[in-house]
Amino acid sequence: MSNIKIGYAPTRRSIFSAPDAVKYRGIIADRLKELGVDFVDITDINSEGLLYNDDDRVKISEKFKAEKVDGLFLAHANFGTEFECARLAKDLGVPVLLWGPLDERPDENGIRLRDTQCGLFATGKVLRRFGIPFTYMTNCRVDDPVFERGLKDFMAVCNVVKRFKNIRILQISTRPYEFWSTMCNEGELLERFNIQITPVPMPELTEEMRRIKDSAAVKEVISYCRDRMEIKIKDAELANVAALKVAMKNLIDKYGCCAAAIQCWNQLQHEIGIMPCAANSLLNEEGIPVVCETDIHGAITALMVEAAAPEGTRSFFADWTIRHPDISNGELLQHCGPWPISCAKEKPQITYPLAFDCPGAVTAEAKHGLITLARFDGDNCEYSLLLGNARGVDGPVCMGTYLWIEVDNIKRLEAKVVEGPYIHHCVGIHKDVVPVLYEACKYIGIKPDFYDPVEENVKAYLRGE
Repeated sequence: MSNIKIGYAPTRRSIFSAPDAVKYRGIIADRLKELGVDFVDITDINSEGLLYNDDDRVKISEKFKAEKVDGLFLAHANFGTEFECARLAKDLGVPVLLWGPLDERPDENGIRLRDTQCGLFATGKVLRRFGIPFTYMTNCRVDDPVFERGLKDFMAVCNVVKRFKNIRILQISTRPYEFWSTMCNEGELLERFNIQITPVPMPELTEEMRRIKDSAAVKEVISYCRDRMEIKIKDAELANVAALKVAMKNLIDKYGCCAAAIQCWNQLQHEIGIMPCAANSLLNEEGIPVVCETDIHGAITALMVEAAAPEGTRSFFADWTIRHPDISNGELLQHCGPWPISCAKEKPQITYPLAFDCPGAVTAEAKHGLITLARFDGDNCEYSLLLGNARGVDGPVCMGTYLWIEVDNIKRLEAKVVEGPYIHHCVGIHKDVVPVLYEACKYIGIKPDFYDPVEENVKAYLRGE
């Protein structure tokens, strides 16, 4: 999460030990540096480097806004000043991490220096009164493993929120006529979430392909494909795949987008003679999600899931398709070939897809192991994020990019998807990012929706249990 900057606002209250609060603000800052956290300190605001009065709170807010912090860390160096914490959080409007270091035993005279835990109870109440969502990290020491884990998870939450609030998706042509399920409300996405859709017609894409077809960039992509994939299509068809990849990237850059959704069939095949799956795969491998069938909600999901994961971990866009023939809670995740090659457990092939007699698909089974599955979706003005885990399992060989998975209860999952607001598309990633996505939902104003009854387990994890 190297792009995340945290505003560090340690706080104290006057009736508890100021020297001890100063000591602990330094201990915490040193630990943040050890963990490589990019944070903005407030040692220039007052001699103590602590938040405890309103004049300083205004200066801290101005500094954090100027530094464009992505999250606020309200570290209680002693009891803390709860209303100043709430005012600062309200003013900044970023995710908030509430925490304080574990208190020591009272001294031989029964004196307590900090009463940090008590102050956390008070601040939590006032934050709720102010209507401020916040993340609580359990009262612990800075060298406890739960501190490092909680801090990194919070930074991942900040990354999801930052990404979600700055989404612009390139929509390449209209949705396929048959796909009413991928319909979205463009105006509502903009009004509620500031998600911007940039539509371009198919001829703009094909014209860009013609413009760059002989460029060095296209030749570089062809070489990349030959080095990393088994090529089962003709040279001219591979050149078309490469030109499509470069053209889509150019349009994504031109319009300042971070993802794309393409009408992958069937007009495109008449225009350029290939499927876009392999080109989508190449862009997905670069961390630019490109999803099929003009599924805008699918692109949003991919951006959220990748933002929740460690840098460089790629997601894959899939169909829920059929039940596993041998495993009672098994299911096939599959698509014609848009998955990034880093997801594959074998050398991918650029070949023909399952449903079309047209080159340009990718075939490869994905790696097994634990995965997260998610789907952002909505209908009737209500939005939610379907969440859960699954495990990769063995199954029959398939065409396209695919992974057989097993869940705890396929009937429950099936009902969730059918009853909605979801569809047959989801996004997977080879990391457990369910807790991060769950926590991010409170900041972006959507409902987390589990397909297994694991919410209490997720809450326990976030509490540090």
